[in-house]
Amino acid sequence: MAKLVVVTRDGTEKTVEGQAGLSVMEIIRDAGFDELLALCGGCCSCATCHIHVDPAFADKVDPISEDENDLLDSSAHRNAQSRLSCQVHFTDALDGLKVTIAQED
Repeated sequence: MAKLVVVTRDGTEKTVEGQAGLSVMEIIRDAGFDELLALCGGCCSCATCHIHVDPAFADKVDPISEDENDLLDSSAHRNAQSRLSCQVHFTDALDGLKVTIAQED
């Protein structure tokens, strides 16, 4: 099974198994990372699942949508690698994907 590397807000790095077909948000939530709130449950209507995607994978994840882009504009911690984890669909091709949970706004 493909691996997902998650870096928490304090810099702790943990590798978890990622199931293809789930969103990165679902994988992080199911692995027990409490600091990723994901309040809307993956409906792309908040920015509480904000992550930073490792630049090495930037061209391998789905492109950002206009709605996602607008929601990320509300974050003071947005950068060029910012994504909503509910909008990043995990596939076997993303094996080794590294994401960092963004600081809370």
